[in-house]
Amino acid sequence: MAPKKDFYKINAQKLLSAFEKRYIEGYYCETKEEALKKALELIEKDSTVSWGGSMTLDEIGLLDALRKGDYSLLDRGTAKNNDELNEIFHKAFSADYYFMSSNAITLDGKLVNIDGTGNRVAALIYGPKNVIIIAGMNKVVPDEESAIKRARNIAAPINAIRLSKQTSCTSVGSCKDCLLPDSICSHIVVTRISKVPNRIKVILVGEDLGY
Repeated sequence: MAPKKDFYKINAQKLLSAFEKRYIEGYYCETKEEALKKALELIEKDSTVSWGGSMTLDEIGLLDALRKGDYSLLDRGTAKNNDELNEIFHKAFSADYYFMSSNAITLDGKLVNIDGTGNRVAALIYGPKNVIIIAGMNKVVPDEESAIKRARNIAAPINAIRLSKQTSCTSVGSCKDCLLPDSICSHIVVTRISKVPNRIKVILVGEDLGY
């Protein structure tokens, strides 16, 4: 096994133990193909499913699989305008399953996310019966301070560029703590525990995925 794979597997085992202490259900998959299979195993047919914005979900093929499956989808990709998009965001709070990734995860099991509109972190905090997070091991950092730095200086600038936002980070490549209207850093949320045991489930993947 390659050194990086070994490294990821060692840290994943630490994380799975940390998640258990925080009432988070954790899994480790070495490949994105295994992660897709595990994600689909965790959801029941005919259930209501939605998701937050995430490159990781797209990269592992989850969105295509959901659209081909026997589920009732609240698909943000079908919205024709902002009103329809907001309606889907609100309906997602009653979903059986909500998929997302995490901008960073600390080695002691905290989830750190940064959000613009807030619908994604709101769903993580409250609403959907199950929240399933899929994250590459490249998002694992030593501590909360490192996690916030990663979210603000790696995830946010890359996503801002991807979304063609007019923010400081799109030109300099790092966070300048801007207060511009296009900022996608409205909310920074640290999740310490799953208040409802095992409502939050994390599938760690031994590959570099997303931002």
